[in-house]
Amino acid sequence: MHRPLILVTNDDGITAPGIRNLVNFMNEIGEVVVVAPNSPQSGKGHAITINSTLTFEEINLEGPQKDYSLSGTPVDCVKFALDKILTRKPDIVVSGINHGANSSINVIYSGTMSAAVEAGVEGLQAIGFSLLDFSWDADFTQAKNHIQAIVKKVLENPMPKGVVLNVNIPKLANDEIKGIRVCKQADAKWEESFDQRVNPHGKTYFWLSGYFNNMDASPDADEVALSEGYISVVPVKFDLTAYEYMKDLKGILE
Repeated sequence: MHRPLILVTNDDGITAPGIRNLVNFMNEIGEVVVVAPNSPQSGKGHAITINSTLTFEEINLEGPQKDYSLSGTPVDCVKFALDKILTRKPDIVVSGINHGANSSINVIYSGTMSAAVEAGVEGLQAIGFSLLDFSWDADFTQAKNHIQAIVKKVLENPMPKGVVLNVNIPKLANDEIKGIRVCKQADAKWEESFDQRVNPHGKTYFWLSGYFNNMDASPDADEVALSEGYISVVPVKFDLTAYEYMKDLKGILE
């Protein structure tokens, strides 16, 4: 029986508990190859490495999968895996499990989701998983059944080319998760400021801070679903064209 080839990556680094749990979950579904950053790459978005070299190595970690660490970004990992490591295209790419949310506007900053989006650019099925728990010791096993079920459903029901899934999981025990909701990206943003400080040597530096402002109470928003105890699943495309404005813009410019 054909076992699907699953490429696993993340942005928290190859030894992060989130990805090690995800690898264990995927080992029960298919043949797993891991290509992940050798150090944390959170918040890198869709960055790629162009001004320095990349190195990689195969490392020995527990499990039947093959593990490779790369000195690059999550997007680098997907590109490198497809070009240099895998002998055939994977049936699906899964990224995560991220330590912390990637819901609403966070999707554009997320290295986790950018890896999934890059897979979508390559015409591959892809999912990014995130758990709403920043703790290094978070209990990812509570979401195992849901994660495996979503991956299996996507393998059985391929998505349109270019569509990938952004899956966020509330910080709840398995029996407290109410289910899954297909959602839209909530209208929310970070209200940011740069705190100005002075180091012991008298040099001024700045530290990014701020708060998350959710302005969307609509029932199909991902932030609402998560607050109500549901796993949010948002279909995401890399095509950023504002189609609804094209006609008006043509009237202005053409």
